[in-house]
Amino acid sequence: MIELQGIRKSFGTLEVLRDIDLRIERGEVVSIVGPSGAGKTTLLQVMGTLYRPDAGHLLFDTQDVAGLNARALARFRGEHIGFVFQFHQLLPEFTALENVMIPALIARKGEREARLRAEELLAFMGLADRASHKPSELSGGEQQRVAVARALMNKPDVVLADEPSGSLDSHNRQELHRLFFDLREKMGQTFVIVTHDEELAKLTDRTIHIVDGRISEGPTGKRL
Repeated sequence: MIELQGIRKSFGTLEVLRDIDLRIERGEVVSIVGPSGAGKTTLLQVMGTLYRPDAGHLLFDTQDVAGLNARALARFRGEHIGFVFQFHQLLPEFTALENVMIPALIARKGEREARLRAEELLAFMGLADRASHKPSELSGGEQQRVAVARALMNKPDVVLADEPSGSLDSHNRQELHRLFFDLREKMGQTFVIVTHDEELAKLTDRTIHIVDGRISEGPTGKRL
């Protein structure tokens, strides 16, 4: 579904990604691991079209998106890619329901359609009774589940997660990990997850190791 071919990325004189070749299949849950500074987050951001590669091709279902202009790329990103970050990045002045609705409203979908989709997602996350609460009124685990619901709002092809359980306690980490696999099972969702969490990495279908801007695949992980 997603294919990176010969991807290179530098910042000034620092070469961060070097000839990256990687393919992600639809419905996979893939983890990316490696030491700090190895290029994991940069790889995720290139895959998410937030950074343009200096060289190489980024294909989604054979469409090379690296060459799209900024406006077309933003539209593509909004329709096909969801993001989950370590610290939620929810807007504090909005309720959980409103935070989840935001991607659909940005994509100019109708408010009623967006509200129904957001309510459905929050119910799936076990948060139907928390929809009217603002982030400050939610636990860390609840905030991250709201963030996952927001990432799923526009039915993306892939969700890219950067250390999604890094700020959670052990119980909420396990709940979040289980949620990823539930979403794959029930919605066919694809996930690519940058993580330092060895427990999560062991559960994923594949673990991609990155060192000094180059990658190699580890052994196939186990499903939850």
